[in-house]
Amino acid sequence: MTRILYSLCGRDESRPFSPHCWKVSLALAHKGLDFIEKPVAFTEIPKVEGGFSRTVPILKDGDRLVRDSFDIALYLEDTYPDRPTLFGGEGGKALSRLVEGFSQTLIHPVLTKIAVKDIHDMLAEPDQVYFRESREARLGQTLEAFSAAREAALADLSLRLEPVRHTLKLQPFIGGATPLFADYILFGALQWARVTTGLALLPDEDPVALWFGRCLDLHGGMGRAVA
Repeated sequence: MTRILYSLCGRDESRPFSPHCWKVSLALAHKGLDFIEKPVAFTEIPKVEGGFSRTVPILKDGDRLVRDSFDIALYLEDTYPDRPTLFGGEGGKALSRLVEGFSQTLIHPVLTKIAVKDIHDMLAEPDQVYFRESREARLGQTLEAFSAAREAALADLSLRLEPVRHTLKLQPFIGGATPLFADYILFGALQWARVTTGLALLPDEDPVALWFGRCLDLHGGMGRAVA
């Protein structure tokens, strides 16, 4: 059986960058499940698996198709209960929902200010047109104007990560002594910015930066394999 993860890329297929796809890549590795990653461009997603989903990630596991990163994680947990757990029980699922809400409402918006123009620039031309039109309609301004305050956004990011910083002073991972899906959620967001911008988002000694480094090293350095 071939397990396929459809993810997102720009011109360079070797640099998948979607935060949600990175969550699933690490979740599959956490479970010890082999898979083939097939990065696709924005405008090609509607053609994947007969138009199954308007967004990636999409996991094809045998005859089963699953969309949405959290739903994929739940599917993996239920389908492969004998493999290492992604949640450690119902409490871990609740923690992951909290981290997902924190990441998507507080971290993603500021990372968008930091990375949006870089994302545009790494796309092929048809996808640049789609991305600019769709994002500028959503943001109400040009990509250049929206990303003009990058330095301020970097400072804002550090402030928004303070609750995580406090937690990581007490334990090595958000999940505790070892990583859980909650870690992969926030990792995916910061990996998104790392792959698209190449910026050092935080000082090296910052507890969040140290945690991010530990996550990059997980599963044979999967996160570091993409520059």
